[in-house]
Amino acid sequence: MSDKKKSILLIHPPIAKPCEPPSGIAKLAGALKYAGIDCRIYDANLDGFSDLLDHPVPANDTWSKRAFGNIEKNLRALRSKELYTGIDRYKRAVMDINRVLQVAGCVADVNLSLSNYTSSRLSPVRSEDLLKAAEQFDKDPFFSSFRKRLTAYFTVKEPEIVGFSVNFMSQALCAFAMAGFIRKRFSGIRIVFGGGLITSWMNIPGFNNPFVGLIDDLVSGPGEDVLLKICGAGKRDLSGCAGYDYSVFDMGRYLSPGPVVPYSTARGCYWQKCAFCPEKSEHGSYQPLGIEFVGQDIAQLISKENPTLIHFTDNALSPKFLKYVIKYPPNAPWYGFVRITDHLADPDFVRGLKLSGCVMLKLGVESGDQAVLDALEKGINLNIVSQTLKNLKKAGIAAYVYLLFGTPAETRKSAAKTLDFTLAHAHAIDFLNLAVFNLPAYSEDSGKLDTVEFYRGDLSLYNDFVHPNGWNRDKVRPFLAKEFKKSPAIKAIINNDPPFFTSNHAPFLVMGNKTIIN
Repeated sequence: MSDKKKSILLIHPPIAKPCEPPSGIAKLAGALKYAGIDCRIYDANLDGFSDLLDHPVPANDTWSKRAFGNIEKNLRALRSKELYTGIDRYKRAVMDINRVLQVAGCVADVNLSLSNYTSSRLSPVRSEDLLKAAEQFDKDPFFSSFRKRLTAYFTVKEPEIVGFSVNFMSQALCAFAMAGFIRKRFSGIRIVFGGGLITSWMNIPGFNNPFVGLIDDLVSGPGEDVLLKICGAGKRDLSGCAGYDYSVFDMGRYLSPGPVVPYSTARGCYWQKCAFCPEKSEHGSYQPLGIEFVGQDIAQLISKENPTLIHFTDNALSPKFLKYVIKYPPNAPWYGFVRITDHLADPDFVRGLKLSGCVMLKLGVESGDQAVLDALEKGINLNIVSQTLKNLKKAGIAAYVYLLFGTPAETRKSAAKTLDFTLAHAHAIDFLNLAVFNLPAYSEDSGKLDTVEFYRGDLSLYNDFVHPNGWNRDKVRPFLAKEFKKSPAIKAIINNDPPFFTSNHAPFLVMGNKTIIN
């Protein structure tokens, strides 16, 4: 048996928001290169968008004609800071770019946008449909793009292994189309699928790989050790690895006004107590990186990439890390998701975060009813939430607030309390994300409810359920549309939200438009 190290091509398939490089592949590339593996990167998502925009599908309506005529202008604008000084001009540029993609998708019976991919013919939660996508790869709207670029990669040097990082449902159909093309066009290639979505599928009880013959390996959880073994490097000590490798990405091509460096200080969630949390059913442990290592790694990345923004992608940044960035600021603007703990109720602590470069914090408030939060084991106190929002506003840190409706513990009265809480704090909320609860099909708590099939398919991760209080989705949605969003104060907040890019572009609007923080 040969111990020769094998070359690998890592692929980030469409569709994900094309505003920053994929952090998962950057981390894998860092580990593989550290071990001496010949590793190349193909951001098929960014290239796919670029190719569709370079060769737009003709349409005769007024909007499409305007959008087609302004493609280059709008792309330049999205990569400039000036556009982010006004929400209306920003929205027009984004919506026009999205219109071009939407028209291209219609030809393939695909609903295509800057953030999503759905097909009228195929479902990403049915394995038989994913296999059809692989067989009918030439029907994919990105086919001409990935055929051209994969052929070029293989012509320069044919890799022995191709790895796909599939984190979102919106990537699944295209990833399988690309795998189908590789399997038919190039013989003897080992195809590996990993990423967050693959991990979730592999944790479905009784899961048995339905893709034998197309995909050689499915990887659950962190992929570094598995890929090192597959590539012939064996088990390696990665403690000296520099971490993320963004040198392989053309940072100037992403749709943001400067380089964005995604970074995670830990794997998993340090809380892990919330009811209906998928992470508990997937047995994902919390694995923080050493604080000093993180500090050194970030400093090196800033030196190399000179980022306009650091995006901390943790499920929730730990209080320990927040204390660290206050003491040792990263010398670049940053944002991320945090749990609302007592630390944030301290004005001096929040002021320290602002001085460290914090532009925006994403906050999972979820409900304005304490009884609902307690039933969901969120570990959040509404008095602390209230003080946190006031402190953030005073310090000049934007608050991107997430609310969740239709949870099993919620009633219509609870939802009304959330409305009252939001109105009372509207002056301190800069962005709102309103979501309707989807029941994770295999969470530890889902067995307590009377469930019905939500998406038909063997890979479905969510179920619908009969709400114990009668507060079903058909009642929640009208409440949100006709009551919650009716208030001018809430309308104004919702109007701030960047279409498609949402929280990824919100920090740029904050930095460019001081009227959002007033």
